[in-house]
Amino acid sequence: MILGSLRARLSAWLLLPLTAFVSISGIMSVQNARSTANILQDNALVSSMRIIGEDIDWGSGEIVVQIPPAALELFESPEHDSVFYKIVDGRHRLLAGNPDLPLPDTISSSPTFYRTVLDGGRHVRAVVYVRQMFDSGRVEDVTVAVAKTELSRDAMAARLWHPQLIRLILMLLLAMLLVYFGLTFELRPLMKLKDDVSDRAPSQLEPIRAERLHFELRPIVDAINQCISRMSQQTATQRQFVSDAAHQLRTPLTLLDTQIQFARQRQNQDEQLAEALAGMHKSSRKMAVLTNKLLLLAHAESSLPASDEDFVDLSAAIAGVLEELIGFAQQRDIDLGAEINEEMRVVGDETLMTALLTNLVDNALRYTQRGGRVTVTARRSDATAVVQVVDNGPGISAEARSRVFERFYRASADTEGSGLGLSIVREIAHRHGSTVTLAPGKRGVGLVATVTMRLWSDQASALAEGKGS
Repeated sequence: MILGSLRARLSAWLLLPLTAFVSISGIMSVQNARSTANILQDNALVSSMRIIGEDIDWGSGEIVVQIPPAALELFESPEHDSVFYKIVDGRHRLLAGNPDLPLPDTISSSPTFYRTVLDGGRHVRAVVYVRQMFDSGRVEDVTVAVAKTELSRDAMAARLWHPQLIRLILMLLLAMLLVYFGLTFELRPLMKLKDDVSDRAPSQLEPIRAERLHFELRPIVDAINQCISRMSQQTATQRQFVSDAAHQLRTPLTLLDTQIQFARQRQNQDEQLAEALAGMHKSSRKMAVLTNKLLLLAHAESSLPASDEDFVDLSAAIAGVLEELIGFAQQRDIDLGAEINEEMRVVGDETLMTALLTNLVDNALRYTQRGGRVTVTARRSDATAVVQVVDNGPGISAEARSRVFERFYRASADTEGSGLGLSIVREIAHRHGSTVTLAPGKRGVGLVATVTMRLWSDQASALAEGKGS
């Protein structure tokens, strides 16, 4: 929208006055050109009229009129204007010229200019004056009028103002071009500020540098930095709360679980009490799992983006996850294995990356039927590592795949779970600049969860060593 564009509005404020100035200058140029052409035309008419008037003389008691060629040669032009003249005596007798040339009502000894129309609709510019002829005490008034069409006058005016108009238009276009590039150049810091703000991750709370910004933009940046500072304090408070909550919640839950296990181990003949204790033990385990996942999700959401200096040994991380979950897989009679072709290091935090892999594998084990198979593969693809968790379970429908990353959403109500596993996976992947996708397995059997991670490069290692030294 033009009204919403700062560049367009600034351009309008600069170019509208300039356009008005150019328009006024153009109008004045046209007027000046016409005025100059009129003056030259009138001077030629007066000169021709006087040449004709000075060659009028007495001869044998009568006024003799001779038209010198020089009087008409003054009007020669490429436009081939038509020239008319008329000479009459004091008794209005035509002495020479065109009788149809009208004369004004008021005529004096001074040149009088007027415009008139001849028969045929031709507009002409004319000049007239009266000359007194003296002969032996006799005085005779002779009126001399010269007129011409205005083709040459119009052509002269056009030749005068056309170049000026072209220069003004070129100046306006050049000014528009310079204004556009000038605004583009001067607004680059503002565009850079916009990119700096828009490209930031939600957890990137460093202040914006204002050294290279215009003086007018610095108050805006200062206000943004104050807002960032308040958000940073709030984030720090949230992290501290997560840490404190983790300690305060896990300790009583662990103690409660221990006490319930101790109570179950006591000899008790009351079957109802035993069933109640078993139910309490199951519920406490669920509460502990849910609490750990909630705290892990909060930790993932409040953590900073992974630094290029931090790396995780992907092969070792996968091996550790499989070792931790092999017991759960054996309980469900599921074949759990891995296919890793080479050692790979990926950018990321070891704790969060391990949690990502654990939740993916745990999710596959929970939703795969007994006697099924879950395989973790890792391979290199250009500058990324591709990790896939493949199972031959019931899979997830296309409609459910678009929602399984939502918190507390469960694709199946028949399987125990918190509905937070894949939400944690997505959040951790987002913090590491990774992507997570779900797709059906071969021939539509099972599910393939694919995570694309950034490989840790030797450049990041060199940078870390340089900082350490």
